Amino acid sequence: MNPWTEFVRALTEPLGDHRPPLSTARRPWIRMLPHGLVLLAAASLLPTGIVTLQRFYGVDPALATALATVQAGVLPVALTRPLLAWQLTVPSVLVGAVATHGAAAEQPWPWPVTTLLSYLFLMVFLAVRERGRTLFAVWVVTFVGCSLSWTVFTAHFDGSSVVATALSGVLLLLGWSLRGRGEARRRLAEQERISETERARRTLLEERARIARELHDVVAHHMSVITVQADSAPYRIEGLPPAAVEEFGQIAAAARGSLAEMRRLLGVLRAAGTAPDKAPQPGLDDLPTLLATVGQAGVRAELAVEDGVSALGPVPEAVGLSAYRIVQEALANVVRHAPGAAAEVRLRAAADGALGLAVRNGPPPGRAADRAGAAVETSGGTGQGLVGMRERVRLLAGTLDTGPTADGGYLVTAVLPLDGTGPGPDSGESTA
Repeated sequence: MNPWTEFVRALTEPLGDHRPPLSTARRPWIRMLPHGLVLLAAASLLPTGIVTLQRFYGVDPALATALATVQAGVLPVALTRPLLAWQLTVPSVLVGAVATHGAAAEQPWPWPVTTLLSYLFLMVFLAVRERGRTLFAVWVVTFVGCSLSWTVFTAHFDGSSVVATALSGVLLLLGWSLRGRGEARRRLAEQERISETERARRTLLEERARIARELHDVVAHHMSVITVQADSAPYRIEGLPPAAVEEFGQIAAAARGSLAEMRRLLGVLRAAGTAPDKAPQPGLDDLPTLLATVGQAGVRAELAVEDGVSALGPVPEAVGLSAYRIVQEALANVVRHAPGAAAEVRLRAAADGALGLAVRNGPPPGRAADRAGAAVETSGGTGQGLVGMRERVRLLAGTLDTGPTADGGYLVTAVLPLDGTGPGPDSGESTA
């Protein structure tokens, strides 16, 4: 942030307490700027005001000193309490107008130069601190006072009241406009942050609902098998005691009830107007077809399966589905952000009988390495990018690591426990 931008931002920052203007700036010299200006103005206006009132208006030295001290001394007060400083200044302006009335016809009245400068300084502090209604009331008081001076004392009118009214109004209007613009920008930034948070939350919920719909098919298959086996057990197994037959009947009834509950849950999760998906859920056996489809999009993807994977035995359907979706999202990001790059999908047997997978892509041809292959978060494709990957890994208590590689590509690695009892995201391993 450049100094001017920081200055304007700190100047329009709302201050609920009695902090001075620019106190929220990061640069120390900007925070000290109001103090330096006030001290310089007060040090200049105090002796100048005393000399001006005595020499050019013939005011008594004691009264001149008192008036100049009040008008210049309230400026430090205006740093934190500008309205109080203005309330102290107004009586001194009235007393000064009475004391200088008719004293010097060639001098401006009722606004000596030092009094006018001090008053305009106050307008600046008021404009950046007070509300619009307060600023309008201050200007109305100024306008009424100046109007009386040029209507009641027409013989002494010299235009200084017009100057005071006009300049104070301009300063108050500019300050109010600047504060309003800053407030509008802050509210817009706050709304953007809220919208971004809500968008991320909605994306997460949508992805979780999608995962739940997919897993419904997996669980429903197993529950259907349980129901059929429990119903047919008395007919397939001879000589079952009545207690066992009754037990199998209860198991079948419980399985059918669970299926009905899952169907109701799926109806809640499914978006309005979304037709149910009749296709079976994909798994590890469908990866070659997925890689062939990606190849048609211009990404050369290869599948490497290490020998230890076969030793894991049958992979649970939920694990196979999650592995497929993670590979699908990673390759979709390669197509989207690194077109033409080469990719490799590797399956391996991880520790504790878990399934490990890695999707690595190189930099796209003809592009600088520092901009290549970024598998960034996306809401397009089949899921929600990295959000979907994290949710699927968290569902299985696994781990996920993503990040750029040294050659400008990108690497996505995941470990999926087959029993769903892995270390999970709370174990200290990376999940992002």
